[in-house]
Amino acid sequence: MDQAKPLPGYLVGRYNGWKATTYQDNKAWYRRLANHGQHPRAMIISCCDSRQHVTSIFGADEGEFFIHRNIAGLVPPYSPDGGNHGTSATVEYAVTALKVAHIIVIGHSNCGGVKGCDDMCSGKAPQLLEKSSFVGRWMDILRPGYERISHLPDGERGPALEKQAVLVSLENLMTFPFVREAVESELLTLHGLWNDIGEGSLEQYDMPTDAFQPI
Repeated sequence: MDQAKPLPGYLVGRYNGWKATTYQDNKAWYRRLANHGQHPRAMIISCCDSRQHVTSIFGADEGEFFIHRNIAGLVPPYSPDGGNHGTSATVEYAVTALKVAHIIVIGHSNCGGVKGCDDMCSGKAPQLLEKSSFVGRWMDILRPGYERISHLPDGERGPALEKQAVLVSLENLMTFPFVREAVESELLTLHGLWNDIGEGSLEQYDMPTDAFQPI
C-alpha cells in the first residue's frame, strides 16, 4: 500500500492540542472507558453530513452514544441475503450486544442525500438510476417515502421528504425481528427527530398526531 499519506499538518496540530488538554484533563475517564468497555444507553442513526454533529447537539461525552452515520441517516429493511450490510450489522450489535434502551433516528434540513432521492425519483438525476450508482441504490430505500409526498410542489417536497426519511427508517427498524422483540418487550424505544441546522431547532415525531412537533 503506497497510496496512504501522512495526516495534514492542521489535523496533527489539532490532535496534539486535544491530547495535551482534553485527554490530559480526563485521562482516568478515557482509561476507564478503554478497560471496562462501552455501555451506551442510546444508539443514534444520523446523516454523515459534516454540518450535523449529534454529540454537540446533546452535549454528549465519550461513551454515551453508539453512533452510526450514513447518507441521509437511512435504515434499510431487514434483508439477511448474505450481502455486506453495514447499517444492519450496526443495528444488530447495538440491540443484541450492547442492549441499548433507545434508538434515535435524526434527519436534518437541506440534506443532500434526500435531495438526490428527490431528483432521482422525479427524473432530474438519471445518473442515479444507473445500477453502478452506489448513492442511487442506497437512496432507493427512501422511494416509499417519496411516493407518499410526490404530489407536493417542488418547494414543499424537499423538507417533507427529509422527514419521510426518518419515518421510513423507523418503519424499517421494526422489520428487524430482534428490534421488534425488544420494542414489544418494552426494552427498547424508537425515536424520530428532525434538526433544522440553520435555526438550531429540533422536532420529534409524535405518533398520536402523525406529525413532527417542536421540542
